[in-house]
Amino acid sequence: MEGLPCRHPAASTAAQRGARLARWPPPPPRPRGPRAASRAASCAATPVVARSRSPANLGLPPTPRLRIAPSPAPARVAAGQGRPRGAPLVECAGGRPREEERSAHVGVSLVGEDKVLQMSSTVPKASNIFWHDCAVGQVDRQKLLKQKGCVVWITGLSGSGKSTLACTLGREIHARGKLAYVLDGDNLRHGLNKDLGFKAEDRAENIRRVGEVAKLFADAGLVCIASLISPYRRDRESCRALLSDGTFIEVFLNMPLELCESRDPKGLYKLARAGKIKGIL
Repeated sequence: MEGLPCRHPAASTAAQRGARLARWPPPPPRPRGPRAASRAASCAATPVVARSRSPANLGLPPTPRLRIAPSPAPARVAAGQGRPRGAPLVECAGGRPREEERSAHVGVSLVGEDKVLQMSSTVPKASNIFWHDCAVGQVDRQKLLKQKGCVVWITGLSGSGKSTLACTLGREIHARGKLAYVLDGDNLRHGLNKDLGFKAEDRAENIRRVGEVAKLFADAGLVCIASLISPYRRDRESCRALLSDGTFIEVFLNMPLELCESRDPKGLYKLARAGKIKGIL
């Protein structure tokens, strides 16, 4: 598919943009060695209400957003068997689809007659990776900064005052001439974790990512103040296990739900009571 990136999403459900096929049918096949097998998976596509604008350089009209839910256990398809006419087709590594490779394509699905879903490529987990030590280590950074790094993990209900406490603590540490950095849960969902929702598995991945980042800040010698709801003990314990003893300090703001709801600084409880949002804790 010339001019169109081909990206395949991770195993989770993902909303993808539609784009018009630049060229179909594909160009003549090129020789390629035999393939042992590939995978075919059934998917369900449901429309998302919001509509998005196509990339300007393609000059296409607004196209719909779709939510693609892959089946948990894709079937095996022998190489060379091909696919039924009109069945989904996705290429793993980008480039143009070739006739003899069709059984190796995963993730691209035709929409209507002339639209195709963009998907991100997925590479299997690497096993041939190694840790590389640098000459400047944690102790060297501690001597330079004249402080030891640690993580202060603030947890509690929405509206309990986590962000207020985190920022106040960060300001006091700064006033004493020490370095601190606040990792606020909402702020991180604007960038690092903007692809995550609020299901249990998304919350777990959210906490895992923040825990890894907090560990890096602590290793750099900073006081890292993480402010997240983080409702599941197992997720917090996983973050604690990333750091050495005494460098993970957990703070729970034990505020009654009624008080948090009466404050409701972000209006989340009101929206939840009205049934407009889900997943609030």
